[in-house]
Amino acid sequence: MKFENYRPEGEKLPIFTYPDQVLSVVAAPVTDFNRGLEQLVRNMLFTMYHAPGIGLAAPQVGVSQRIFVLDVDYDREVVTNAEGRDEVRMSNFNPMVLINPVISGTSGTTTFEEGCLSVPGVYEEVKRYKSIHVKYQDLTGAELELTAEDLLAICIQHENDHLDGVVFIERLSNLKKNFYKKKILKEKGR
Repeated sequence: MKFENYRPEGEKLPIFTYPDQVLSVVAAPVTDFNRGLEQLVRNMLFTMYHAPGIGLAAPQVGVSQRIFVLDVDYDREVVTNAEGRDEVRMSNFNPMVLINPVISGTSGTTTFEEGCLSVPGVYEEVKRYKSIHVKYQDLTGAELELTAEDLLAICIQHENDHLDGVVFIERLSNLKKNFYKKKILKEKGR
């Protein structure tokens, strides 16, 4: 899948929300680099952009495999069209796909207010590494490396947590974590 002149096209996938079981399972490595994987990535990107979000891991759409997509650069704007209706316009796409990622180096720390498509309506400060080095594979299985800082590093760490069965509220203090768990379970009638 080539990303030059990318346009979000695909099928919108259902996003699983906490405490759905698939979100707490350690995802399996991707071993088949084929058209099915390419279609999954296309649909994950489409789902991420339309959610809207800046990252989406395969477990969030019910696929327990070590893959996530992200785009921390795209623009999203609500405009009123000629008929007087609001519509969303997206531009400046810079989609990334990381398959079987391994964070191999870290430095510094930062805090950032994070949210999650699988925990709608919850936004909290999370402590993360400021800079990371990650090894991963692309859609062809080629091995690549990347050094990321700031928002890109935060997003990679957040999505990589999903691959390990960790939702971001698990990174909060025990008091906040317990508060959100109880609140979410109550809202879901559990």
